[in-house]
Order: sequence, then structure tokens, then C-alpha cells
Amino acid sequence: MSAAAQPGAAALPPIDFRSDTVTRPTPGMRAAMLAAEVGDDVFGDDPTVNALQQRIASMLGKEAALFLPSGTQSNLAALMSHCQRGDEYLVGQMAHTYRWEGGGAAVLGSIQPQPIAHQADGTLALADIEANIKPDDAHFARSRLLALENTLGGQVMPLPYLKDATALARSRGLACHLDGARLFNAAAATAEAQGGDPRAHAQDIAALFDSVSVCFSKGLGAPVGSALVGSAELIQRAHRVRKMAGGAMRQAGILAAGALYALDHHIDRLAHDHANARRLAEGLAGLPGVNVAATPTNILFVDLATDLVRTLSGPKWGGQANRLIERLRERGIWCTGLYRLRFVTHLDVSREDIERAIPEIRAALTP
Repeated sequence: MSAAAQPGAAALPPIDFRSDTVTRPTPGMRAAMLAAEVGDDVFGDDPTVNALQQRIASMLGKEAALFLPSGTQSNLAALMSHCQRGDEYLVGQMAHTYRWEGGGAAVLGSIQPQPIAHQADGTLALADIEANIKPDDAHFARSRLLALENTLGGQVMPLPYLKDATALARSRGLACHLDGARLFNAAAATAEAQGGDPRAHAQDIAALFDSVSVCFSKGLGAPVGSALVGSAELIQRAHRVRKMAGGAMRQAGILAAGALYALDHHIDRLAHDHANARRLAEGLAGLPGVNVAATPTNILFVDLATDLVRTLSGPKWGGQANRLIERLRERGIWCTGLYRLRFVTHLDVSREDIERAIPEIRAALTP
């Protein structure tokens, strides 16, 4: 029985592994937001929003940037800026822009997705990309864009692969967009493996793409917001899409200040999240019926054998996998998934939390 469940014991707060979107602003970030100078961003005169857009564009080596409320809207603005009605974008089957964003490109932009199966490492095979680029024929949607994602399920897309994939796309007349919601996690992991500054690695990745969407509200820990970066012409088109989609905000400098603080203070600390995910993976290794699938970043998957799920769920639940989430929550562990559990580390999960979580998760996953 966990300390939280023991009668008379002081209740411990739950450890929230559901996503790095659950982070709360740090005291320093709250102070920066409170002190933010603001204007009206619809008129273009919010100085903090303007400073954020200039900063992230410069960091990623692009001409311009646009601050948007969410990564979903940032990706939508990119897709609708690259493609017109009747165009298509090539995208991975498990990519966020295709699977997890409500079909916005098709519903709102009349843009057809062409999904492609992923390889084991999350990449799209170059041969599959080439095979799915349509000829100039009235029978087909017009292939206009290759959309990739980095990280994908916590996996870092290798820079040589990104170079080859984007070069192939451009050789066939396609533009290239990167869903870089966790771009700085990819850059931090690359810095851990190869040395160097994660900011430089982020710029190297961004240089390969015509547009990049990056989230401030995931590992960077800001409460709200994403940015789309690209050429000045593309960002001008995206600005119109943002307005149509209802994403134009007024005194948004309060939110932009949180993102600026994150860029100043939370990039280097991403390595701690990655280390915590590795420690969690080590601590869960060896459980019968459990396969721990670690990634180089802050996302850990735990795959459960069907028989184990049935045993743990019990006859009361008819072997339903969602009983596992309840078993974990009873022990103060919050995560997502069914037969594949997902644990995401972030700035609100400390090393002490990891050490407390390991025995609780092991107990919950042991018949």
C-alpha cells in the first residue's frame, strides 16, 4: 500500500505523467508574466508578443514568426499557408497533424492528407515518400507539402534522414513543414549524444524546413502558446489563417512573457527530464509481461501483454485495460494509455518523484 493510501498517513500529491502539457508556470515565469508590457496584438503593437516572435524567428534562423494559442492551430496555419483547396500533404500515419488534430486540414482547409506508414524508428521511408508524390494529373490531388514531426512519440528524427527526406521533397517540387512541438527536446537529446548547444541543433533542424511549428506549453513549461516560423511571405499568409480560425488575441503579451521566460530558462533543463525518463525506464525493467520502450527524450512507453492486462483488470472489470489506469491512480500515479501506457517526464516531475513512482508502478503492474 502506498503512503497516500495508508490510513493516517499524510497524503502525497499525485505524480502526473500524463503529458508535459500539465506543467504549471514556475514562480519566475509567473513574475515575468505579471510584469509583462502589453499592447493589442491584433493591431500588432503588443511589445512582448513582438519580442517573442523576433526571438524565436532568430533562434531558428527564419525571417519571421507568428504567436498562436496552440500547436494545433500553428500546424493548421502552416498547412493552409502552404496548400490550397484540392492540394495534398504527405504525412505519417501517426503524425499529430494527421491523427490527433481533428482532421483540421481536411475540414477547414480542404487539404487532403496522404498518410504513409512509419518505419520502426518513426521515419517515413524515402521510397514511400517518393511513391506517394502524385503526377500532374487531374485524377489526383496536387502533392504540395511534406509534413514531418520531430520528436515523434519521443523519438528523435536523425538529421541525415531529415536532410534526405526534405531534399527528396524539394526535388519533386514540394515544400516542407516540421511539426516541432518538441523540437527543443530533439535538440537537447542531440546535444546530449553529440555535444554542442541545443539551440544550435534546433537551428540546424529548422534550416531544412520551409516552416516549423514549436510549442512553448510542453517541455518548455509555458502555460499557453506555440509559434510558427518561416519566411515573411508565409507568415503573412499564416496571419490571415490565424484570424479566420479565431486565434488572434489582444493583450497576449502576458502569455508571450511566459514563452520568453521559457526560452531563457528552460531549454537546458530539458536534459533533466530526459534523465528522469531513463531512470524510470531502468526502474521498471524486468517486470513479467511488461516491455519498457524508452526513447532518447522525455516519453516512455510501457507495453503490457494481453494476459497480464486481463489478470490485473480482474473479473469485475471483464479484463478491461482501463482498470489499469485506475490501479495506478489509486497509488498516486497518473498516466495515459491502455495496453500501451505512456509516461511523460517534465519540469513538475522531480528525481524524488521518479524514485517514489517506481515501486508504486511496479506494484500496480504486478498480479
